[in-house]
Amino acid sequence: MSQGRAIAVSRSQAHTFKKHNQASIQLLAGLGVAGDAHQGKTVQHRSRVAADPTQPNLRQVHLIHSELHEALRAAGFAVSAGQMGENITTQGIDLLALPTAARLFLGNAAVIEITGLRNPCHQLDRFQPGLMAAVLGRDEQGNLIRKAGVMGIVIASGEVRPDDPISVELPPLPHYRLDRV
Repeated sequence: MSQGRAIAVSRSQAHTFKKHNQASIQLLAGLGVAGDAHQGKTVQHRSRVAADPTQPNLRQVHLIHSELHEALRAAGFAVSAGQMGENITTQGIDLLALPTAARLFLGNAAVIEITGLRNPCHQLDRFQPGLMAAVLGRDEQGNLIRKAGVMGIVIASGEVRPDDPISVELPPLPHYRLDRV
């Protein structure tokens, strides 16, 4: 199991782009982050609710690796934890390389199962012009690479605080690459 840690935890009760950093957040099994606008068994993102409000919520928790923030700051952007809409900012885990169904064990009890990649949207450019392009790339074959973090569902409830350890457990083989959710 690889090991990392939580750098920051964030939530917003309203459907806002930024989330506010907290001393702790409570993850609720099958629902997401207590008190967050995206908490729920069914989709909570407004565009997805408009398309089909009965879809399961595979985007209960948004995680971004702090290493992305560092790269963006080096490229001239002013970003910090919670400002790109994430609930948990991590360090030391290559979130984008995880397979679908990888599990993150956070703090003493919480468990998140990774469902896919965050699909960056135009709100990033409203926050800072050029930010959306900065979190997208292309591989050698021209395939789109999404770098704006991963999404997950809460498998086991628990409190998560900054500096809590995070352990990764990979699912049984075969592993499947993350796709946007």
